Amino acid sequence: MSEHLLKQHRDAIDDIDARVLDLLNQRATHAHAIGEIKGGGVVYRPEREAQVLRRIKSLNPGPLSNESVARLFREVMSECLALERPLSIAYLGPEGTFTQLAAVKHFGHAAHTIACGSVDEAFRLVESRSLDYVVAPVENSTEGAVGRTLDLMVASPLKICGEVVLRIHHHLLRRDTDKPAIRRVYAHAQALAQCHEWLNKNLPQNVERVSVASNAEAARLAGKEDGVAAIAGQAAAERYQLSKVAENIEDEPNNTTRFLVLGQQGVGATGQDKTSLIVAAPNRAGALYSLLAPIADHGVSMTKLESRPARAGLWEYVYFIDIEGHQSDANVVAALQALEARAAFVKILGSYPLAVI
Repeated sequence: MSEHLLKQHRDAIDDIDARVLDLLNQRATHAHAIGEIKGGGVVYRPEREAQVLRRIKSLNPGPLSNESVARLFREVMSECLALERPLSIAYLGPEGTFTQLAAVKHFGHAAHTIACGSVDEAFRLVESRSLDYVVAPVENSTEGAVGRTLDLMVASPLKICGEVVLRIHHHLLRRDTDKPAIRRVYAHAQALAQCHEWLNKNLPQNVERVSVASNAEAARLAGKEDGVAAIAGQAAAERYQLSKVAENIEDEPNNTTRFLVLGQQGVGATGQDKTSLIVAAPNRAGALYSLLAPIADHGVSMTKLESRPARAGLWEYVYFIDIEGHQSDANVVAALQALEARAAFVKILGSYPLAVI
């Protein structure tokens, strides 16, 4: 009886798979036709993808979770987009970094992720149009802002066209757990800070902690030396064939990093958007209040305020501000106009859809 029931379910799955395959190819045909109609224009539309994913989540009856169906449809869109032209995405390398993982989460596996030696190089390759987009970390829930990314955006002509939110799980990795005791740990400076208390409690005080350019670079180095460990994620462990000494060693269980996607294009409104900008004020009493007042006066919600030293003079600062809404929304337009009348400098970094998954 059970074998008969199993066969019924398996036959049904085979039939569904055939129909799904047919529908996927129909979708791909329409996507390819859209690409031909556009005639070589911009192939990636962040606002359209965000709308598709939100619609799919609203239609989902289960049992698959909304996050699961969004991931599946992200990959479908990635493959369909690649029929027009695979996208090239710059990120801080080497392979196996969390930034590469964020790039794949946002663009899907059909996009080509290109490892760069620094965030600066990644920006330059996209600014010169050698690559399409750059994905760069901007803030972590434990350690705060990523200063280099913020500094680069001050002068870069690139526009923010998306964001990615990624849960970060760090593991202590090494080449061979049977080798001598750990004498050195390699990691990115942010990872060392995010795992500071765990390291204090679980490793001897004489273990050297060495900051390197990325966690994937730490894993690469750990794969070449005895007595050395790295703090990195699952992708780096697999890429460099390292064993886990300990899993999920981050001090905060909800450790999350936000990444920005930057490119050459502006992004249309979706109804669930965020706008990022940089402002500077004259160095006088009440200057910051003067900058923030127009945002509140026009009913715009501010979700982030971050200060960074300006390069123009000693003790001068610029402010990075995130607000809810699109720069074309009426209340946002009014707030930005009032802000420009008061500020010494205003640069709109971009309006973009809120992260969907």
